[in-house]
Amino acid sequence: ENSRSRMVEQRDEAMAAPSSTTSEDARPKKRPLRTPATEDEAPAGDEGPADETQLSEPRKLAKTMTATDGLLDPKRTGRTGGVYVPPFKMAAQREAILKSKDAASREYQRVAWEALRKGINGYVNKVNTSNIRDVVVKLFKLNLVRGRGLLVRALMKAQLASPGFTHIYAAVVAVVNTKLPEVGELLLKRVVVGFRRAYKRRDKVVATAFAKFLAHLVNHQVAHEIVALQLLTVLLDEPTDDSVAIAVDFAKEVGQLLGEVSPRGLVAVFERFRAILHEGDVDKKTQYTIEHLFAVRKSNFVEHPAVPDDLDLVERDDQVTFELGLDDEDLDKEELLDIFKFDPDYEVHERAWADVRNQILGDDDEEDDDEDEEDEEEEDAADPKPPPTGAAGNTGEKKRVTIADLTEQDVVNLRRTIYLTIMSSVGFEECAHKLAKLDVPDGGEGEMCNMIIECCSQERTYLRYYGLLGQRFCLMTKPWQTAFDACFKQQYDVIHRLETNKLRNVAKFFAHLLSTDALPWTCFEHIKLNEEETTSSSRIFVKILTQDLAEHLGIHTLKQRFQDEYMRDVFKGLFPMDLNVRDTRFAINFFTSIGLGALTDQLRAHLKAAPKLIAEHQMKLQEQQQAALKAVVAARKGGGDDSSSDDDDSSDSSDSSDSSD
Repeated sequence: ENSRSRMVEQRDEAMAAPSSTTSEDARPKKRPLRTPATEDEAPAGDEGPADETQLSEPRKLAKTMTATDGLLDPKRTGRTGGVYVPPFKMAAQREAILKSKDAASREYQRVAWEALRKGINGYVNKVNTSNIRDVVVKLFKLNLVRGRGLLVRALMKAQLASPGFTHIYAAVVAVVNTKLPEVGELLLKRVVVGFRRAYKRRDKVVATAFAKFLAHLVNHQVAHEIVALQLLTVLLDEPTDDSVAIAVDFAKEVGQLLGEVSPRGLVAVFERFRAILHEGDVDKKTQYTIEHLFAVRKSNFVEHPAVPDDLDLVERDDQVTFELGLDDEDLDKEELLDIFKFDPDYEVHERAWADVRNQILGDDDEEDDDEDEEDEEEEDAADPKPPPTGAAGNTGEKKRVTIADLTEQDVVNLRRTIYLTIMSSVGFEECAHKLAKLDVPDGGEGEMCNMIIECCSQERTYLRYYGLLGQRFCLMTKPWQTAFDACFKQQYDVIHRLETNKLRNVAKFFAHLLSTDALPWTCFEHIKLNEEETTSSSRIFVKILTQDLAEHLGIHTLKQRFQDEYMRDVFKGLFPMDLNVRDTRFAINFFTSIGLGALTDQLRAHLKAAPKLIAEHQMKLQEQQQAALKAVVAARKGGGDDSSSDDDDSSDSSDSSDSSD
């Protein structure tokens, strides 16, 4: 009880303690308010509050500023902004400065610099795979010589923020580097220096991002492949979990290119990976990433192409490659290019850049003039005026020039439309209706037929949808049958280029057309079944084609079709029955091996009677040779008798002349 009473007393004392310390000395003292000091003012210290003149000086300063002097001057506004100016007023001041066009003033150049910075940042932030061509053209319209530091800085910041778009930023650099190599060199220097700094600081995120950027620069051949090998060597020399992880990601991105340009270097890198895997000094997770890297290499880096097709915008011969190394000590980042600097020769440099821009993009004024002239010609053609009458009879008419598009862009657009129509249709009837409504030019039937066959070949397994679609077009008009017949010959000629799956789909497609009599059987005249004129792919094509026909029609009906006397000349290449017994025996063995030996009855009868036919043929040849020999001998004898009679006549005439003498 005593201890309990002591605890209650202590609790009461603790609760009553704050109320006893409410003196004035314990309360916080309020400090007097002070105005923010600018750069021109000295700190107030402990001298007390400023006077009224000091309090009202910023307001007076804001009122005395003019449109071209004060608002944008850092000396007047202070390092942190100083005087607050509303955004709409600041925009108005900038417009007034730009309208003044006083290029020699510092304020004008500063506003132009800010506009250049915002334009570059805006284009870099919105670039993607679909609009990269337009964005690059718009970038070239800006002064990239003056703003090359801004462009490089914007690209590096955007890449660090979103490493998934690194291949797009590298493609932009590759295009710009072909016209302005100093931009690519500056970016490469900053990326190399940034990677070295991040690697020394053990900053894995930044080092991984810079390594990925460097890999795509190597893929676009802005950087030499020796940099990639050096980086992999540095990362794998003293392997840690982080360095091996960075090396694995880097090898995935750049592996396909190294396999083409430096296969021995790639083999050495993967041998080092294998050694690290066998040593087992790294974490299990890192070992799994190395094993996954070997699986990616086995697939030839299909999931990590060096340059995607959509971003392959530069020819290899046009690219400028810089041979910079990771161990170069004289790499200057040129950080002063990111900061505004007054240019006394601003107008001269702008005119020089305008000339360079016109060389890169072409003169926009000439293009505008050409467009105006074309518009005038179209207006004249729409509203023809009566020709002027003169003594000489000159009508003053201008000849219109017809421009032919040799880029085949219309063919590409037609193929795209056909492909999208085929893939988006629910059934073959809907697809045939939509394709029939397309404005296909004369002679364009072959493009549509080829597109249908290509779509069919791309499927994993044959779909009857394509056969019914081709059947509908063949039964529509005669030109479509002719076009599919030409496609049959074309596909058979290049059948060795197709994979087995594509070859099977194409063969089943034509088998469907032949079994439904949509395609005439005269297309078999393109097939010559012998050992010299066939390949393994063509024999597989014939095998699948005839087996599908036998499945659809039945072996009995198919045999009757092939033995039709009227079509004998068409099938003589498929069933050779000439005096070359070797071709006949080859055809018999072929059809027997694929399970269609019933089609070879006539071939076997011909092969059995071949010796007799060969002997008769040889006898005919001998008789023809003997007859020809007799004709030659008779001709020679006739010529000898004529010559002897001529000699007798000449001797008689000489005797008569002697007797007269």
